[in-house]
Amino acid sequence: MAKHGYVYIMTNKNKTTLYIGVTNDILRRVFEHKNHLIKNSFTDRYNIEYCVYFEEFTYFDIAIKREKELKKWNRQKKENLINKINPEWNELINENGFVKR
Repeated sequence: MAKHGYVYIMTNKNKTTLYIGVTNDILRRVFEHKNHLIKNSFTDRYNIEYCVYFEEFTYFDIAIKREKELKKWNRQKKENLINKINPEWNELINENGFVKR
């Protein structure tokens, strides 16, 4: 059975730092970031707590390929991607789950 996957982009309060990740359980992963469960990680050090973008994929390997693609992009291209879906950079996932768009 193939696992599905998510690629997501998170940022900090001032939206100065972007983090791109991949997971098979986006609610769990965002919870981990928001609660700084992985100490001394990039997301912990830079207070990355706000999920502002995500994509869902049927197969996890496709999600990994997309993550690698996005990580190669420059900041402006990443911002343009977020702005297409979420122009106000609202939080899309919080402790209670998915926030309505």
